[in-house]
Amino acid sequence: MSQDPVISKKKPAFPVSPDLDAYLDTYNRKIEIPIFYEDLLRFSGSVVVYDTKGEDSLWVRVFYSDSERQEIDHSLKRVYSILHSDGSDHIFEFLNVDAVDFCTFGNSKPFRIRIRNILNDNFTYFYVKKTDASRIYGLELEHMLSPYNLNFLVYKDTLIEEHIPGIPGDVFMKEMLPTCTESEKSQLAKEFVKFNERCLIRLLGDMRSYNYVIVPVHDFDHVVYKIRAIDFDQQFYEGKLAIYRPQFFKENRIMVELVRKKLLRGSVDQYKVEERSFVAKRILSSGNRIKRLVEIAKKDTLSKPEHIDRLKGEIYALTLDIHFKKCTQMGEILAWALDFVRRNYEDVSMKQIIEKRIDL
Repeated sequence: MSQDPVISKKKPAFPVSPDLDAYLDTYNRKIEIPIFYEDLLRFSGSVVVYDTKGEDSLWVRVFYSDSERQEIDHSLKRVYSILHSDGSDHIFEFLNVDAVDFCTFGNSKPFRIRIRNILNDNFTYFYVKKTDASRIYGLELEHMLSPYNLNFLVYKDTLIEEHIPGIPGDVFMKEMLPTCTESEKSQLAKEFVKFNERCLIRLLGDMRSYNYVIVPVHDFDHVVYKIRAIDFDQQFYEGKLAIYRPQFFKENRIMVELVRKKLLRGSVDQYKVEERSFVAKRILSSGNRIKRLVEIAKKDTLSKPEHIDRLKGEIYALTLDIHFKKCTQMGEILAWALDFVRRNYEDVSMKQIIEKRIDL
């Protein structure tokens, strides 16, 4: 393992370009909502939220004056209905806004909204954040290139994200990994290899253990673990290639050691090929949608020139693909990274087809 990569102290928020705004409108991501991020900042007080062990969760629960609370609650119920239902108000009487929490940790400084159904006591969360083009590209790429669909809305300077359920990676490693069976540990190692490769291919950075979740799925008589990203702030901004490889963060050292103990080199290579093939198939099946998003990103300003120069140089050293050396924007690097994966998949597939015809 190389030295832990250092992330820029403060990543700026990038505005949504007119072309990206039109894209969001086309694919029903841009929908008028009744409340803005700035509205939620008008809280009159707050208290620290502690976790189940009595430790500071880094969230604070905020409170609003009586004159504003009713309007805010009504607006948040409307957002929930738009995000998860048909946008009508007929479900409002069954909903309660249990809590509005605010996090000052990290770049996005999100609000976390807890909505409860009073009929059955089920609850869910959604997040209200400031709009950032990097985050929007990250969410869309996750939606199209990962095994998981994502639901989010954008309106002017406000971004609404659905909650991604799972066990935070750092919590899982500390509390649950030690009790996993050897078979489960091997399966986790496999998933981490695939997750690592997926982040690298689509240039999603800063996947330290608290920026992804482990999702246990019960399958017949055993549990299968999946890994999902939950933070998309560092989508193709940093210049160091190691930022886009979760294996190089010290917070993931336990998972890296698990891979070394449980998987042979050949197995690691096999799982990398599997993930590249999966992403290539997603690229091909996404058709014009991903082509349009990438074309918009190629013209967008999403990083610093020095970051772009460093990243394209490091990717060229890894792939020896001359196209990367000609890139002037992060979107161009992403475009060639996806094209590199697609071309390799199609070349191998065509070779297999030819060999099968020869066999026949």
